[in-house]
Amino acid sequence: MAIPVPSPAEGVAELAEQTRAGSPAALGALYRRFGPGLYRLAYRLSGSKEDAEDIVHDVFVGLPEALQRYEERGRLDAWLKRLTARIALMKLRAGRRRATLRLEDHDTATEPQRQPETGELQAAVDALPLSLRSVLVLKEIEGYSHSEIAEMLGISAVASRVRLMRAISRLRRTLGENR
Repeated sequence: MAIPVPSPAEGVAELAEQTRAGSPAALGALYRRFGPGLYRLAYRLSGSKEDAEDIVHDVFVGLPEALQRYEERGRLDAWLKRLTARIALMKLRAGRRRATLRLEDHDTATEPQRQPETGELQAAVDALPLSLRSVLVLKEIEGYSHSEIAEMLGISAVASRVRLMRAISRLRRTLGENR
């Protein structure tokens, strides 16, 4: 007789329940599983490594309490992304971005090498106002629908579409000027 193997979703549900009950091991397992993806989202929204680290830290520090309100409708990873986006946007709106110091002789061996076009695009995205950058990242990079973005940002789906078009238009102008 075959032993049933739990699906990855069942394992996540069990980890969420254990985290809700206060298990540090379960919280660590959720961090190892979802932390890198949440960091990428936080970095895309904040444009800063330090801010992204702070955002992910805040997500996981508050996760046991937040899971008390989690209604388990949908996937946990999608819920965690929405939670991360909300925390990132709250921090950015409050103007709590860290000041970054650029050093001329920093160690480039630890940083991934970017193609010139990638660096140019990232700089153009980072230069967008938060209202436009957040919609662009959530829609085009994270794949959320306009209705999901509207719910996260507290705007209408039409406003989300308009902001996306404005963001793309600004990127085209900015990148066109630099060529």
